[in-house]
Parts: sequence; structure tokens; C-alpha cells
Amino acid sequence: MAFSGRFQQKTAIVTGAGSGIGRATALGLARDGASVVLGDLSLERAQAVAEEISAAGGRARPVEVDVADAEGARAMVATAMEELGQIDILVSNAGWDKVMPFVATDEGLWDRVIAVNYRGHIACAHAAVPHMIEAGSGKVVFVASDAGRVGSSGEAVYSGAKGAVIAFSKALARETARQGINVNCVAPGLTDTPMLADVSDGNERLMGAIIRSIPFGRVGTPEEVAQAVLFLASSDADYITGQTLSVNGGLSMV
Repeated sequence: MAFSGRFQQKTAIVTGAGSGIGRATALGLARDGASVVLGDLSLERAQAVAEEISAAGGRARPVEVDVADAEGARAMVATAMEELGQIDILVSNAGWDKVMPFVATDEGLWDRVIAVNYRGHIACAHAAVPHMIEAGSGKVVFVASDAGRVGSSGEAVYSGAKGAVIAFSKALARETARQGINVNCVAPGLTDTPMLADVSDGNERLMGAIIRSIPFGRVGTPEEVAQAVLFLASSDADYITGQTLSVNGGLSMV
């Protein structure tokens, strides 16, 4: 891992940092000089990413957190403040879904999908943004989904939750712009992550049909999505707020 200075002297929190887009984002932030708090449901996964960063000379702190638990989100932010002294960047990325027809879902699934994919973003922002307001600056990037922009069959509740994240980000961007805070969303399309493997559940026929509908003819990589997150977290995006950037190979063009 070669280090540069884009995020020197910056402190970042990344949720869902143990795998997929979160891992790629955390590695990218560390590579460019940030100290990174790695929040993940699995402490073991977060520790593995922290070891990668530390071995390359970076600074990382793994934290076990369920973002659906507001108290856990507050504890994660408190750890960042106590150990690193500031929060410059929040990448709220953690997500979860189970694909099935809407009529086959139940209240337990609704509650968990909404808790992780919408309420979790609210909880992390609610814990972190006051510190950014006090500092007079900050970057918040929510990892939403193109499902929240155009809908996705078999993911009705997930699509609704991700659409809510996009709307929430716009309202938060309006509320915090005068305090020097940028709030934006990245909306990935199909991305080669453990979550995609879980939700596709080996349905190669369905996946093949979806991939054929993508103009670039393939799914994205976590690193490709992470590059969009890193841009919005950087000073290059200082005049961008309340926006949603799709990274989807052209599957949807909105």
C-alpha cells in the first residue's frame, strides 16, 4: 500500500468496514493518509482490515458495532473522539438485505432491513455530525443503492430504505451546509461483494440476465465504488452537497 497525502491529518469512520465496499473505502482512506475507525458487525473482520492498514504503516482502530443500535453507534463515535480527537469524515456504509418477493416478507424482515439500511445511517450521522458542527467542517458520505433510485425486484423494503437514505441525506445537507459540512450519497449498482453473493444465493441464471442488461457487461468492484466515496470525502468535492452519484456500469441512468 503506497501512501499519499489527500487525507493527511484527517480522521474517518467507516461502517461495514470489514468487507466489500467498506473495506475498499477504509483501505483507500488509509492509503491517502487518514486515521480510520473501522466499524463492523464482526470484530474479527474489522481487525483483519486494521492489520492490513497497520502493516502498511497506517493507523486504524477496529470497533465492533451494530449500526441498528443507536447506543452502539454513539459508542463507536465516542471511541473515535477519545482516541483520535476528531471526526472529519463519516462513511456510513453498512447494509444488509435478503431477496424475496414482497408478499413473502414479514415484519421481522421489514424491521431488520429498515433498522440497518435506514435507521443505522441516521444513528451514525446523529452521533458524528455534532462533532463536525463544532469543528466547522466535515464530510458525510452515505452508501445508498441504485435500488433506492429506481427500485429493485425482490428488494422492495430495501429499495424503500435506501430511497429514504437518499432523501435524508438531502435534508441533512441543507441543515448543515452553513456549518461547513458536505453530505452526499453514493448509489452502487451490482457490486462484487459478500452481500451480493448472499442475496443472489447462487442464482446464476438471474445474475446472468442482470449482468447482460448492464451496458458494461459486468458487475462493479468494491474499489470502483470506493473511488466515488473517496472523491466525495475529499476536498475535491468541497462545493458538492446533497447529491447522489450512481456507480452502476450504466444499468440505470437517472
